[in-house]
Amino acid sequence: MPAPRNAEVVAIQALTWIAQDEAIFSDFLNTTGAAPDGIAAAAAQPEFLASVLDFLLLEDRWIIAFCEAGGLPFDAPMRARAALPGGQTENWT
Repeated sequence: MPAPRNAEVVAIQALTWIAQDEAIFSDFLNTTGAAPDGIAAAAAQPEFLASVLDFLLLEDRWIIAFCEAGGLPFDAPMRARAALPGGQTENWT
């Protein structure tokens, strides 16, 4: 699992990738309730960055395209999400 700071970098890269596609960005805004004029300020919050990765992780094709565009392994968004608030997996055993 990456360190939280590295996870934030991956999430910001994901946000940038999402914002470059008008249809995906529109879906992101509708799904998260984020306002376009508040994204820059929100991107400083780890909880918001977690929501960016939650959104990206909804579609395998987005994960693949994002990782290929950024030269990242396909599990990078999932590992980054695990390092941000709310991403910890509970071990019930």
